[in-house]
Amino acid sequence: MREQSTLRGRLRHIIFDYDTLPAKAFDLALIVAISCSVLVVMLDSVGPLHTLYGPLFLRLEWFFTFLFSIEYLLRIYTAKSAARYMRSFFGIIDVLSIFPTWLSLFIPGTQYLLVIRFFRVLRIFRLLKLMQYVKEANFVRDSIAASARKIFVFLFFVFVLASIVGGLMYMIEGEENGFRSIPEGIYWAIVTVTTVGYGDISPQTTIGRVLAALLMITGYSVIAVPTGIVTSEMSALRRSRGKEVYCPNCPSAVHSDDSRFCRYCGTRLQKPEEG
Repeated sequence: MREQSTLRGRLRHIIFDYDTLPAKAFDLALIVAISCSVLVVMLDSVGPLHTLYGPLFLRLEWFFTFLFSIEYLLRIYTAKSAARYMRSFFGIIDVLSIFPTWLSLFIPGTQYLLVIRFFRVLRIFRLLKLMQYVKEANFVRDSIAASARKIFVFLFFVFVLASIVGGLMYMIEGEENGFRSIPEGIYWAIVTVTTVGYGDISPQTTIGRVLAALLMITGYSVIAVPTGIVTSEMSALRRSRGKEVYCPNCPSAVHSDDSRFCRYCGTRLQKPEEG
């Protein structure tokens, strides 16, 4: 209570907390300012709009940059550990969101890197109390991590396949049909096997079209196999965690399997299938 009675304590509560009306208003205003600043950068990249409103966009961009620079300095001033905040994910994103504008004074054009500022909208997770879904996000992350080696092997196989087919198409079609080199043949094979199909290069011979058709059919497995791998790991992970309990209000807290209430907030613990 004594800490919040000081100016620094009150500012820290407004800037870093989210459970009071002033803190929520600050986060909401910050998200609106971030969205407007990113919109300015996007509109400024449109040629006709830049010609008409370039000076206005420039003034707005510097206004937002000064605003976010002051906010960043206030976060450093009010943080319990300035070094810890500066090394954190949001600390790095906060400084990157203002750095491009200052850098543009020396390297023109770098101000368009400010689209990274949109990462700061992730703070809306706190405002909307979406942090209770961190456990589900961690579950997806762990499933993907467990599938990483299998997916890597599969993607390596796809790359080898694309390299072989790209070489064959270079031999079959030749430069007269757009396949000017083996790398361009590999590019065509990757575009085809991923079912993107830009159409900038296409086979003209019968053998080439047959090979392309087989590669297109193979492309369906590129979508299905990784999905099946991750789904399988999710099922295995869910079975292994079936007996775990967690608190819906403190998703990062660790509890033993026989616990009934959260050690931090006293909320009744749940099993994953009850969430």
